[in-house]
Order: sequence, then C-alpha cells, then structure tokens
Amino acid sequence: MTLPATGRMAVYSAPNEPFQVVEYPIRAPYAMEALVKIGMSTICRSDIHSYQGHRPNPCPGLLGHEIVGRIVALGDGLTHDMRGDLLGIGDRITWSEFFIPGDGYFADVLDLPQKSLGVEKYGHLAATTAPHHHGGFAEYCYVLPKSWILRLPEEISDAEATPLNCGVATMVAVTEAANIRLGSSVVIQGLGLLGLYGAALAKSRGARCVIGLDVNPDRRLASLRFGVDMTFDPTQSPDEVLKAIRSHCKPEGPDSVIEVCGVADVIPFGLDMIRVGGTYVIAGLVSPGANVTLDANRFVKKMISLRGIHNYHPRHLIEALEFVMKHKQQYPFSELVDAVYALDEVNQAMADASAQRVLRAAIVP
Repeated sequence: MTLPATGRMAVYSAPNEPFQVVEYPIRAPYAMEALVKIGMSTICRSDIHSYQGHRPNPCPGLLGHEIVGRIVALGDGLTHDMRGDLLGIGDRITWSEFFIPGDGYFADVLDLPQKSLGVEKYGHLAATTAPHHHGGFAEYCYVLPKSWILRLPEEISDAEATPLNCGVATMVAVTEAANIRLGSSVVIQGLGLLGLYGAALAKSRGARCVIGLDVNPDRRLASLRFGVDMTFDPTQSPDEVLKAIRSHCKPEGPDSVIEVCGVADVIPFGLDMIRVGGTYVIAGLVSPGANVTLDANRFVKKMISLRGIHNYHPRHLIEALEFVMKHKQQYPFSELVDAVYALDEVNQAMADASAQRVLRAAIVP
C-alpha cells in the first residue's frame, strides 16, 4: 500500500484557543511501530481539562487517547499483539493509552509500568514532536514502541471499543482496587462514563448493591441501565442521603466507595458513608490543585483503606475487552458514545463535551 504524504489533524495553539485542522508529514513506521488509520477517537474528560488549561499539556496540542483504527503499515519486528495474535494490514486494533521509554525499576520491580519514569501518553504530546501523529484528533496515528496492542474482534463496534483503552481499563483497575467481593455494597460518586462502567463492573464482581451519586438527573436515570440499583443527588439533604445509603448498606455503610466525579469536596462525604474497615478508591482527581480539608484521624479510627488509581496495568486492557465482549448484550455500552463529529467539527465536539451536553463525543475523521 502506498502511504499518504501527509495526514490531517486538529490542533490548538494555546488553552481555549480554537482548533485548526493542519497537515503533518507521514513516514513509514520504524521498527516495532504501526501506522493506523483512525476509525474513531472519543473525548475523555482529561482531554477537556488539558484543552481548558487545568492540567499541563504542550502546545500546539494534539489531543485524543481513546482511539481505535486499522493498521495500514507495520514496522519491522512488530508481528503480534499482547495476547500473541498475529497482526496484519487491515486489522482493527486498540492500544494502551501510554507507552514507556524502556525497562526500569517501576516496570520490572514494582510491576507499575504505567508509572515508569519518562512514560508518555497518546494525545499528550505537542503536534510538532515527531512523528507528529500521536493523538486521536487526526486521520492517522503511530502506535509507538513499548505500547500494548490488542487486535479487536469484528463483533465489537467502534463505539463499544474506543473507550476500552482509557475509561474501561481504568475502571477495571479501580474496581479491582476497591476490593469488591460477592455480596459487597458499593457507592460510586459520579455517574459519567467512568461511573457507569464502574457500576457494571462492580455487579460483575459480585456486588449485591450499587448506589450512584450525581447532581445530573439525566445521568442518574441512565445509570439504572448499567447496574446501579438506586441513585441520589448528594447535594439534596446530605443527611437524608447518608441515612438512606446506610439503610441499604447494612449494618453500617458501604463496603467500598469509589470517587470518579473529579470533585475533591466529595471526599469528606465519602468518609461519612463508608463502613469501618472499608475501602475508598479515588480515581477522578487527575488535575493539580484538587485540595480538600478533612480530619485524617477518621482514616485511622475507621481503619479505612485509601487507594489512588491513575491509569492501569496493561493486563487491565485485556480484561476490559473481555468484560465488554461478555456483557455488551446486557448493558448498552454502544449508547455511551452518543454524539459523532467529523474532524472539522472538533470545536463543536469539545464545546458539547465540556458543557456535558453529550456523555462521550466521538471524532470520526
């Protein structure tokens, strides 16, 4: 196949500046690289935070890390995906949202490759950084060495597959850390895409009761289709909400509480809810400045296990795919990507996603 000379991408020059569609050169992939024609990229909340300047991101910025596409060229040495399946031209794939520069202490000793020194993420590099095409708001993307690739079965749609390498894999890691067991009661703070996948995953892990908290009534209603048993607006009569939660999580509160709303002020309420000896997992506070004041003695007196989850282990990507494949008839995962935009419509897509007019906006180049 003859490769194109250039590929289009939507970049922004500074936070909150309009996206411009520009072209950068395409080259043949180097060893252990793949060049992919992007089929779909969805807008993650972290993309919004980067664009709005709430988290550092180099400019001119190329965003997008939730990506699926088909291989158009393979570099030398890249022959199989992370499960050993043979890779070929035309295969539809997803891949880890991050890649690491090499082996080291975090990956080899601590088994935390996602926190390796020098780790880089797709959609978090300047467009001027070679090979330029390393984000989802574009026609093409290079899958770079030390990424983890998964060949996708044709039975899974782009809408079901695109969130796998961020939202779903992250929530696999989160629900694992939450120590959810058969018969557990779980409260999820935030019913965006992460919270909805978290609810479905919690039920698959054996939770008997999943309670969702969100200020958005549409999200509360939607969550009932994804494993949530009951919902509350936590800002309406918090004392009554706390009493109701405890009445459904006997004898003295939920076994696990999961924060995925990105609001630090919810943490004290989470501490009020959780039972003695419970597990609290914080995963939504991914931007700097998430300050909160609380009495840390409550962690001691209630013997609470506190876990922070950022990104995921590569094995969670495999588990994410298997989970969606097994449960996509049970839960309407494809409906979570509820708006589709062309590459030239990225400004509108970002505006709609930022204003929460859509749950997950998709860019289809």
